Amino acid sequence: MAELVARGESERGELALLRRGDVLELRVNGVFVMDTAHTETERELATATLRAVDAAELRVLIGGLGLGFTLREVLADPRVREAHVVEIEPELLGWHRDGLVPDTAAAIRDDRVRCHVGDVAEVIAAQPPGAFDVVLLDVDNGPDFLVYDANSAIYRGEFLARCGEKLTAGGTLAIWSADTSPALRGALQEVFGNCEELAIPVRLGQHETTYHLFLAVRGAVPAR
Repeated sequence: MAELVARGESERGELALLRRGDVLELRVNGVFVMDTAHTETERELATATLRAVDAAELRVLIGGLGLGFTLREVLADPRVREAHVVEIEPELLGWHRDGLVPDTAAAIRDDRVRCHVGDVAEVIAAQPPGAFDVVLLDVDNGPDFLVYDANSAIYRGEFLARCGEKLTAGGTLAIWSADTSPALRGALQEVFGNCEELAIPVRLGQHETTYHLFLAVRGAVPAR
């Protein structure tokens, strides 16, 4: 039986934070988004991407706060000077600030963190060219498992190209997806001239599945 920890509503519907034993679970309109038991790909989204960036100092933008594990992993890299977090749901940001997600409570209070409440496409569009070394997008379950239909634009060429404009030379765009996506891979290849897809095995209870990370580098040699 799940215990309701917090609940909020917005124009996009219902947001709920649930507890099952020691595990916190985030749901949007009743759809499972993530929990604190299976955080491998959220953490790998940060570590795999930052590994690929050769820079002494990093400015990072994270699209989607979720339960904070990507942010926590980003902040663990001593090169990170600023971490900008874009979250469309103010209630979720408030729950973090109130300490309702203990595993990542310290991350949101880090002096390097800058929080933006709003749509990630609008926030990114407002940034100057070359503002970030890394852009990490984990705003939905991927192009084929959308929680919000409007997020489909995030996986298309126009928005991907805009992300590329906001990256420094050699900067990396990383996108999390619940499944593989030839269309997303093709769009990244077209925009950046390269795309690396990482498959991350995950066990959800008794069920084994695979999540995917898509990485593209601005100015990299095209993949063969």
